[in-house]
Amino acid sequence: MSNEVIIKNAVKRYGDFTALSDVSLHIKEGEFFTLLGPSGCGKTTLLRMIAGFNSIEGGEFFFGDKIINNVPAHKRDIGMVFQNYAIFPHLTVEENVAYGLKARGVKKPEIEKRVKEALDLVQILPLAKRKPSELSGGQQQRVALARAFVIEPSVLLMDEPLSNLDAKLRVQMRSIIKKLQRRLGITTIYVTHDQEEALAISDRIAVMNQGKVMQIGTPTEIYAKPENPFVAGFIGVSNFLNCEVTSCTEESARVSIKGELDIDIPVRRNYTGKAQISARPEQLFFSQEGMPGKVLFSTFLGDFIEYEIQLDDGQELIINEYTKDTTSMHDIGEKVFIRFDVARISLYDEGGEVLSK
Repeated sequence: MSNEVIIKNAVKRYGDFTALSDVSLHIKEGEFFTLLGPSGCGKTTLLRMIAGFNSIEGGEFFFGDKIINNVPAHKRDIGMVFQNYAIFPHLTVEENVAYGLKARGVKKPEIEKRVKEALDLVQILPLAKRKPSELSGGQQQRVALARAFVIEPSVLLMDEPLSNLDAKLRVQMRSIIKKLQRRLGITTIYVTHDQEEALAISDRIAVMNQGKVMQIGTPTEIYAKPENPFVAGFIGVSNFLNCEVTSCTEESARVSIKGELDIDIPVRRNYTGKAQISARPEQLFFSQEGMPGKVLFSTFLGDFIEYEIQLDDGQELIINEYTKDTTSMHDIGEKVFIRFDVARISLYDEGGEVLSK
């Protein structure tokens, strides 16, 4: 039976170094939840605390209504998929998948039935008698997946499971993982540093940095409404511009960008002073007037053309213009004017707190 996972004020220290600081999460039953962030942000540390592999210096961890802080790892009813697969080289595929069931005392006929079903689900049933050395990386990863979910854990944990695969295989495997998770309904906590991977497979994402959670939300929320400049810069591509909020009401801020363009942005609260805008490449567009610049470079990418634009003060921006909206490309060196989709860009105060709605 799948479980919700609740983490309250988790702390992890290594000597004087605090790897996790006051992290709280509520992961819903059956949810695909991803911990995303750069190397060293604490995501794998947190996953290993959930698994029982790392000690807990502070906070409480729950599976459902049961606190698990002092429950040994082998009694937490988890399935684990590691970055390096960690399958046994001396056992066949079916023996690897059966291993956890045997350890739990499941009877042989039931083991055979469940192993066959698991291998069929990950589409490697014909490879059941092979050893890991006879398999490709993608096939080995499928073995690791089957071994993890065949025991029907209440929580499935995955630590960078696709990082050792090539780009094409990663895309294939992430689709398989998501479909399996939806079919089985297992609460899944997934660790990755790959933003595209996280956006593609997650129900919700916790973006982490320096041992703290920066934002929790759906892929759409994380991408479209980043809560701070770190999230805006880490997820996808963002253009950052310094600006000044010259006047403000409770509904709208008048923003001056480099003294060359004034725009009105919907805001959550009143604020005036120095600020910063982040704008995705698709949230900028060419216009007959606006911020002046010139085209430095263009790349045709099928659905859209990516332009590198240099503003008059030397700052460079990335703009995407979709081919369905244009009949020609801008020339290198061409003088252009840039405007913003004010309903979609993000505005932050001087301390990095989001102002825009």
